[in-house]
Amino acid sequence: MRCWGTKQMRNAECGLRNNDLRARTKAFALSTIRLVESLPRSRTVDVVGKQLLHCGTSVGSNYRSACRARSQADFVAKMGIVEEEADESLYWLELLIEAGTVEKHRVEKLMSEANELVAIAVTSIKTARRTSR
Repeated sequence: MRCWGTKQMRNAECGLRNNDLRARTKAFALSTIRLVESLPRSRTVDVVGKQLLHCGTSVGSNYRSACRARSQADFVAKMGIVEEEADESLYWLELLIEAGTVEKHRVEKLMSEANELVAIAVTSIKTARRTSR
């Protein structure tokens, strides 16, 4: 996946081929928003929910930014942020489960999608590094 270079290259490779990932990261953000809005109110849950909201919505925005990367190095750096934010989302979801705030079955799909997004980001980073050599 190359999302740098000329405007034509960006549009051809990022715009068309990666619409699915754009849609997935946006759906992940929306699912995160819905979950956070449904959480019970308490000081602790408000803090954890705010953290989850931040990183869960950041995955998609950072992916879109990666598709506008100006170089392979820029792409790798931005996809690294996508990886970190998706993984951090998993952390906050795990905390909510372990604190007894949400039942695991309620967030299993969201956790599965976060794991898949981490894997996609890692693979994209490895591919970009390999093709830059």
